[in-house]
Amino acid sequence: MTTIESQQLKSLYKGISIEVQRSLLPSLFKSRPRAIIIAGPTAVGKSSFAMDLAQALNGEIISADSMQVYRGMDIGTAKPTLAERVLVPHHLIDICDAKDPFNVVDFYHAATKCCHEILDRKHVPIIVGGSGFYLRTLLYGPPVGPPSSAMIRSALELELQQKGSQELYARLQAQDPEYAATITSNDKHKIVRALEIMAITETKVSDHAWTNRERLQEFDFRCWFFHRPRCELYRRIETRCDQMLEAGLVDEVERLLAVGLEENSSASQAIGYKQVIAYLQSGRHLDAHADFVTLFKTASRHYAKRQLTWFRREPAFRWLDIDMHDPEVVLDMVMQDYKLGC
Repeated sequence: MTTIESQQLKSLYKGISIEVQRSLLPSLFKSRPRAIIIAGPTAVGKSSFAMDLAQALNGEIISADSMQVYRGMDIGTAKPTLAERVLVPHHLIDICDAKDPFNVVDFYHAATKCCHEILDRKHVPIIVGGSGFYLRTLLYGPPVGPPSSAMIRSALELELQQKGSQELYARLQAQDPEYAATITSNDKHKIVRALEIMAITETKVSDHAWTNRERLQEFDFRCWFFHRPRCELYRRIETRCDQMLEAGLVDEVERLLAVGLEENSSASQAIGYKQVIAYLQSGRHLDAHADFVTLFKTASRHYAKRQLTWFRREPAFRWLDIDMHDPEVVLDMVMQDYKLGC
């Protein structure tokens, strides 16, 4: 081969190499699709803000509320109205009957699918809710745990029937206080599953879920946690409880009980629903009503406190006191963060 031919080949190879590199660069440096997560304690104002944000960004809302998936659980979950759902598309609302199970793994796969479909429509996914467990799963993937053991599960369920959830929850608190702090003493399904995992693996549940796990890279989630001064938050919570009762929460629970609400241990133990069920079982005595309302408001405040505790451990979220800023400023902050990705 002559020197001229060799130089021509080198030049040809160089040209091909440059073209290949140019074609690869866009895929190598393509940014991940962005989505927005708006979290916060109950009654802080997440839903109304999300409506404004969705209209400003051409967005669609994905509910990360573990109870809004259930048909008929409308008042007690502060579910968006039909008019709001017509104005802005909402997802993962009214997809199950009250008696049907729906867990965090179901949420992960359904929410991820929704994100992809919304992005395919060139719209913005906006995930809204206060369920820390659901949102953490969306960020890190479903928790890893061993397959269920029929023998251990049956023994624990029998013990649950004989001793009650409070005693099993106390055991969970002693063995894994970190995980126990994320659930309630009445969440029978999660208590049994946690004790089952520990019996099988001889390690704590909190050691399995997200220890040393990196955030998933499928989406660039822009995560915000809204909060308010505690006195103002509690005032809003009590006002919301009164509004739910005036809107017919007790009648709603009666209707749900008729279609199998108590078959779903998680749904029947949800804040508001649990207290109404106890009130109905008391015979709706007038002298029990005041105590029922007090318990409802107290449980709601305690739930908000647990939400604040949960999200303090999650570094992905930027905290924003929305009492300190005008709504327009908050909206602009979240929109600019989404657009610039800074």
